[in-house]
Amino acid sequence: MANIKDIFVLIKQVPDQGAKAGINPDGTIDRAKAKRMLNPFDRYALQAALHMKKKYGGNVTAITMGPPLAVEILLEALEHGVDMCYLLTDKRLAASDTLATAYALHKVIKHAGHFDLIFCGLQTTDGDTAQVGPQIAERLNLSQATYCEDFKIEENKVIAKRVVEGGYEWIKMEPPALITVANSYHPLEYKSLRGARMVQQLLRNESEKAKYIKTINLDDISADPLKCGLKGSPTIVARTDKVSEIGGNCKIYQGAPVEKMVHELIVSTNVSEFLKT
Repeated sequence: MANIKDIFVLIKQVPDQGAKAGINPDGTIDRAKAKRMLNPFDRYALQAALHMKKKYGGNVTAITMGPPLAVEILLEALEHGVDMCYLLTDKRLAASDTLATAYALHKVIKHAGHFDLIFCGLQTTDGDTAQVGPQIAERLNLSQATYCEDFKIEENKVIAKRVVEGGYEWIKMEPPALITVANSYHPLEYKSLRGARMVQQLLRNESEKAKYIKTINLDDISADPLKCGLKGSPTIVARTDKVSEIGGNCKIYQGAPVEKMVHELIVSTNVSEFLKT
């Protein structure tokens, strides 16, 4: 029997990719005005955590950091079957880069208590760095496996299938461990009817909602404000440029010998001048 009882999953609310997001004067995203969604990569991590719970038992705790509105994705996680949630929200966290984010989240994890496994999305669509998961593992001194598309427990060891160039490798780790989940894993399944009903009840009862979603700040987790937010971020957004609409025409070459089509392509695109350099 696998001794995996406490599973954490880190999720993030990001601007909807299909909507326009505003930019603050300092170059950061205006998250208050942007349409919001659960980070697409975190959907795979959430599914992984729920799969492990279904197969081996235990509890799943979802953790997020963001403005108060980020509670929306925690409610969504509860609808899918998560047992408990933590929302770290504090104005002093604004403009955190990956280093500051990993610091704050590792303090939340310590505050939340015992865990056997942590699942993270591969990356986020608003940052695309894929750094936060590994940085958290380093801060917590955990074994880690990145870009994994399958996992199992054997003899109380975590075995992860990691995607690498040209194939994959199996990694065996002693828990506690951290895994980042590839987007080749199973898509997030539909919300449960039981979860949806529970969330509707929580929305009508704030005291009950507080039992499932713990809202905390930097003081609650004993975090150093100088290591959080803009003050704790060595990465600075120097400038943000607005990308104009991308246009152009596409010409398809077909129905002729390859040599002729290649010649036409070179002539029409002035590639020959480039090849001379």
